[in-house]
Amino acid sequence: MENGVEVTGRYSVTERAKPLPKRSGFTLIELLVALTVVALLAAVAYPAYQDQMRKGRRAAAQAFLMDVASRQQQYLLDARTYAIGDGAITALSLAVPADVSPFYAVAVTPAVATVPPTYQIVATPIASSAQSPDGVLALNQDGNRTRAGNAGW
Repeated sequence: MENGVEVTGRYSVTERAKPLPKRSGFTLIELLVALTVVALLAAVAYPAYQDQMRKGRRAAAQAFLMDVASRQQQYLLDARTYAIGDGAITALSLAVPADVSPFYAVAVTPAVATVPPTYQIVATPIASSAQSPDGVLALNQDGNRTRAGNAGW
């Protein structure tokens, strides 16, 4: 016995009775479970996000087609014909917006004037873009709208 404490071996009896301090932090299993939950949430959320982005880009293209159609009506009053062909959008003092041009190629057809005057504005998805499964958007002088050959947008 030393100083009133019984000594056995290297440690005293009172020192053995002390609990070991708890370690803080995450175990590997807890970390893997958390990563799995995050991965599952991302797997569900990302396709929904992409779908919403595609719808937003489609809406921007549709709004541009409506703008072109409005300008076509004004042009008809001034020139007694519609602006058609490759330079039609430029003749209407328009430019394809930056949020539409990377995803759609916009054209005004027919290439030559018709009697009575007609036009069709076509927004074709660019093949390598995210809009490629969307289908062709079209709007004509009568206001008929189609998407991928189906009536309506």
